[in-house]
Amino acid sequence: MHIITRKRIIQAATLHKDCATALSGWYQTMKSASFANFSELKASFNTVDKVEHLFVFDIGGNKLRLIAAIHFNTGKVFIREILTHSEYGKGKWKE
Repeated sequence: MHIITRKRIIQAATLHKDCATALSGWYQTMKSASFANFSELKASFNTVDKVEHLFVFDIGGNKLRLIAAIHFNTGKVFIREILTHSEYGKGKWKE
């Protein structure tokens, strides 16, 4: 999959050093894979949820939420937000 943009991963890893390894693992897995649909994605990331048109990944043992738009037909992953659990709970990312 082609991930847009890795910069958000790097920024989040810098801010949340305890999740840097988990973020890197997510990036490497997504980059090296090719998912055709949500079922295939769920087989690799069992904690991923679909919320409307976005996909929400639990990162670092539920410490962070990575929110992405995924276009399976083009193989592109657009990282929208990487939030802490409490930021995610406020729901502003849905606006």
